[in-house]
Amino acid sequence: MYEPIRTKSVHTSADDADFPHRSREDELDIQLAGHLAALLAVTDELGLVAMGDRIAEQVARLRSAPPARHAGRSEASPGALHRRAHALAGRALVVAASRADTAAAILAAQAMDAHTAALSAPAPAALVGAP
Repeated sequence: MYEPIRTKSVHTSADDADFPHRSREDELDIQLAGHLAALLAVTDELGLVAMGDRIAEQVARLRSAPPARHAGRSEASPGALHRRAHALAGRALVVAASRADTAAAILAAQAMDAHTAALSAPAPAALVGAP
């Protein structure tokens, strides 16, 4: 009545495939390194050298290679850069917590605190007679 299936089903598992598989921990390492590298770029653009060096150490630990440091400047305001850095640090914190990476989680939380403080600081007053 029915013809037998002659081809492999698309529903079979891919465990027998010939390509390498990454573990969940490896995937989280890659994701965390990506978030930290993006945070490093914004941190470098803000000129926060000490924090940038600490972030670079974590990226180097995760990638087993030193990260590229941000050389260019964007036209973004410091406030926008601090908001971007805060969001990136939050993402890094979530991933670091899920992979139980204490050092990266502490660094991300400290970065979030620093950028929150920078956003809540009053703007510097304009100098009288300045252009």
